[in-house]
Amino acid sequence: MLQGSDRWETLGREYAYRGRLVRVRLDTVRLPTGRDATWEVVEHPAAVAILAVEAGAAVLVRQYRHVVGQELLEVPAGLLKPGEDPLEGARRELAEEAGCRARVWEPALRFYTSPGFTDEVIHLFIARDLEWSQSRPDRHEFIRVVRLPRPQWVAAMRDGRIRDAKTITALLWALAEDGFECN
Repeated sequence: MLQGSDRWETLGREYAYRGRLVRVRLDTVRLPTGRDATWEVVEHPAAVAILAVEAGAAVLVRQYRHVVGQELLEVPAGLLKPGEDPLEGARRELAEEAGCRARVWEPALRFYTSPGFTDEVIHLFIARDLEWSQSRPDRHEFIRVVRLPRPQWVAAMRDGRIRDAKTITALLWALAEDGFECN
């Protein structure tokens, strides 16, 4: 099996679409076999996601997602501003969406959402020792805060209450972490 980026060669690159949030790029690449192919790439800004935990529960947000036509239960999350430090972005998003600040922050993971077609990366943080205030969602966000006790996490994923990949990633990471506590 061939491995390594040195076996792939980008021969050309053009943009099919440049939007406010995403750009669609068409790359012509030479494959390890020597054949050429066109790769469709969605360029997407980096984002943050926050697993805020308190009193044995995850602090989640319920919001309508137009793209899938339904409300989803998710960890608070959002795009990073250009040049923004991921931790600062996580602090901003938690305050905006959930209406809280955390005294303790832990970096957890950095993962690609779907590297077969997009370069989007999410920085996941754990937030603890929460201090509550008023949320300040963006004008296009209509959010309700939901607390989901840890014993319900797996059931919520199994029964479809949670279908969002970043939320599933965050909860499974926490469940897999030896000694992870929701306090």
